[in-house]
Amino acid sequence: MRIRSALLVLLAVIAFLAPVPVARAATSVDLSVPVRAEPDGSSVALDTTVFLPAGSGSHPMVLLAHGFGGSKESVEPQARSLVADGFVVVTYSARGFGSSGGNIHLDDPDYEVADARAVISAVLVSSAAPRIRMDAPGDPRLAVVGGSYGGALALMLAATDPRVDTVVASITWNDLAQSFFPQHAGTSTPTSPAALPSGGVTGPLKQQWASLFFLGQVGRSATATSSSADPVFGDDENSSLTVTDNPDPSAAGGCGRFDPTICEQFLQASQTGSPSAALLTMLRAHSPAAFLSRLKVPTFLVQGMNDTLFGLDQADATARTLTAQGTPVAVRWMDGGHDGTSSTADADDAAVRTWLRHELLGDAATVPSFVFADPLSRRQSTATLQRASGTSYVTDATWRNQPIDQATETIVSPPGGLPASNTLLPQAASLGASLPTYALAALPGLSAAYDTPAFGTQTTVVGAPRLKLRVRSTGPVSTLFLSVWTVNDGTATLARSLVAPVRVSGTPGQTRTVDVALPAATWSFPAGTSLRILVTPTDSTFANSTAARADSVSIAQLQLPQVSSVPLPAAGAGSRDWESIGVGAAVLALLVAFGLWAWRARRTVAAPEAGLADVPLVVSGLTQTFKDGHRAVDDVSWRAESGQIVGLLGPNGAGKTTTLRMVLGLIRPDAGETRILGDHVVPGASVLSRVGALVEGPGFLPHLSGRANLRAYWAATGRPDEEAHYEEALSVAALGDAVDRPVRSYSQGMRQRLGIAQAMLGLPEVLILDEPTNGLDPPQIAAMRPILREYAAGGRTVIVSSHLLAEVEQTCTHIVVMNAGRVVTTGPVAELVAGSDTTVLEVSSLDGLAQLRTVPGIEVSVVSDTEVVVTSSLPRASVVAAAVGAGMAVTGVSSRKHLEEVFLGMIAASGASSDVSPDALRRIRDR
Repeated sequence: MRIRSALLVLLAVIAFLAPVPVARAATSVDLSVPVRAEPDGSSVALDTTVFLPAGSGSHPMVLLAHGFGGSKESVEPQARSLVADGFVVVTYSARGFGSSGGNIHLDDPDYEVADARAVISAVLVSSAAPRIRMDAPGDPRLAVVGGSYGGALALMLAATDPRVDTVVASITWNDLAQSFFPQHAGTSTPTSPAALPSGGVTGPLKQQWASLFFLGQVGRSATATSSSADPVFGDDENSSLTVTDNPDPSAAGGCGRFDPTICEQFLQASQTGSPSAALLTMLRAHSPAAFLSRLKVPTFLVQGMNDTLFGLDQADATARTLTAQGTPVAVRWMDGGHDGTSSTADADDAAVRTWLRHELLGDAATVPSFVFADPLSRRQSTATLQRASGTSYVTDATWRNQPIDQATETIVSPPGGLPASNTLLPQAASLGASLPTYALAALPGLSAAYDTPAFGTQTTVVGAPRLKLRVRSTGPVSTLFLSVWTVNDGTATLARSLVAPVRVSGTPGQTRTVDVALPAATWSFPAGTSLRILVTPTDSTFANSTAARADSVSIAQLQLPQVSSVPLPAAGAGSRDWESIGVGAAVLALLVAFGLWAWRARRTVAAPEAGLADVPLVVSGLTQTFKDGHRAVDDVSWRAESGQIVGLLGPNGAGKTTTLRMVLGLIRPDAGETRILGDHVVPGASVLSRVGALVEGPGFLPHLSGRANLRAYWAATGRPDEEAHYEEALSVAALGDAVDRPVRSYSQGMRQRLGIAQAMLGLPEVLILDEPTNGLDPPQIAAMRPILREYAAGGRTVIVSSHLLAEVEQTCTHIVVMNAGRVVTTGPVAELVAGSDTTVLEVSSLDGLAQLRTVPGIEVSVVSDTEVVVTSSLPRASVVAAAVGAGMAVTGVSSRKHLEEVFLGMIAASGASSDVSPDALRRIRDR
């Protein structure tokens, strides 16, 4: 009650100090804009809304174009944000989407682009017209902003409508033919950080994206809408993929709201994997590339590096064309895209608003000409943004020749295109999935890997690495897929979720050399790691060749682009309202004071219990229920004594890690308590200084060495340096000379060993390790056993949560088994794996099993074809005699079962019943 009262007082103070906002609601005007009729003569009108800032006066206008699968509702949040910045904002549902009529023509200049011009004209004669700032009669101060489908439209509209004063286009295409049929092999080496390769051969179809992006609309009803939007003003491709809207596959011949001609061409390409000449012509005609020579207004391009649909090469091609003709252009590479959201979404949106305020309102703040996001480090949640130090995006990059393995390897393209390498998983981040592993991408015999020497220092690559690829094939056309991996201590991880398709044609048996631009992005290779280029003849996300062939492949040259830059200041840095800062500081001081008061209050909730002062750990009735109602931990109780090594076991989702987090005071239980050496555990409890822990993986400062990380960690505790016992801890890590290398160069196993060493600093009386063997190889796991045994033998207590049952059996003295949030059983390992009424028989076959089961007083469980477990009160000799008498060929006898057998039996029984009695557990144990 005291905490609740204090919280109410605090909130009242904050409410009193905080400035009271003045409500200034925007108004809106709805329009129905008639546009060009469909080819069959049916009329079309577009559902349009104009948002007007509060108050009076005229304001510049922003036309906001939504993404594929969306509608005007998709971009309404962005519209309201821009209205608050002082703009009149126009939103509309494009032809074929939302409540607008017509069919989807895929950004046809004669339909969708012409429609946008008609919308602008209609707004200028509507009741909203007096609120729009005009540069001349009929010419508003106007920006067009769009993402993806809307981004391409924005570029084409700005090129064809002289009323447009500036354009912002995000995650969109330059050439739709190149986007759907990418070809990264050209006739000459590109000279830019991310040049779009050119060549006479079309690349393979992005089969998965063709299905998701295009065919996902087949059969959509005329009322389909989507309310989700990308943070960069209006991309909806991700959200549209899950919208069904009661599709009618028979509508329009199975093409739904698509124009039938476009639909037929795409369906044919999806079936054959190759585009017709008519489809390529249409895709190129519906692309900004065909109109850029007419685009003269300042242009801001925002493109994503987490994007297998429209990569950085598309924005780069647009930017290079505009720069060459003198069109002002700025480029921003964010780490989001069609495959996942940007970690810098707020900063990206702020940059768009800064651009619009500068171009339309005359604000002094400008957007840098080239900004890019660094790769996310392991411990980062927001990428660092870098501003290129040069003045020109096109000329910023310098190139370094990088040595690489040049051996010739032969890879086979399997008949039928299967099995296919799994390198990419489009939309993995948005679907909550993990990327495929290297083993699924580098199929034996169907892949070739080429490594660089290990980098001596941290190396950052900005742009598209380029190489010369030599190919000799048994077929007239070779299709290959190249991806970039980071190799650390023998483990390869995909550096970016991107792949470069390369299609090479020529005479079979002749060697062809082609220049290849790998996917453009920012890449980071820590010291001690290598860059690996993986070459495969198939990829599961593309339409693969079904003809069998063999390709001899080698790499003649590799060049890496680099850009000098400086970190961009965080969004919002600059001049501020000092009164607001003062209020904020006062509120912050109150929050800190309240936090300290609450911390002290929590520490005094329960007094130390003298009777438990010598008991290392007592867990009593811990309960934790998540916000979604799932009870992760349900009335869990157990204890650990001095000298014990306690194994906490249970399947995934059993509640082990949640329990340990409550034990350590990292989260507060809904009910129950934990006592360590008699003291009640709450956040900040002094008794936690006597506990060492490694829970949910180690965390270190990557630029510091292993030794420096341990010293920094111990210094943060405020305890004397001589109490740390660094040498004992480092002997556990067994890192050798690597202990003085930066942690960013460590493998997972090395980090894990350093994490265990960190937990053992100060030789704590209670050591808690959550999955300590993650990343360790078998010799390292074996070496850990005597260390933990010796540590506990000195009177300390070790708690180990693990999935490795054989390891727990060899290491732990006691176990606690959990399932579905509850404790199934506790006890000494020796008692659980052995029993006087249990006999384990090794047999050459199961002959005689049925006869043995008829013997009174004997229960038989089959473990395998050569092992059975007999439970009986009869003497063991009588059990063996009964087995032999039944006709079983007994080759060995023991009384010990493996912990795995016991564990699986307990889990199986607890899964069937949430209330397992001690007698039932005893039967399970000895079964």
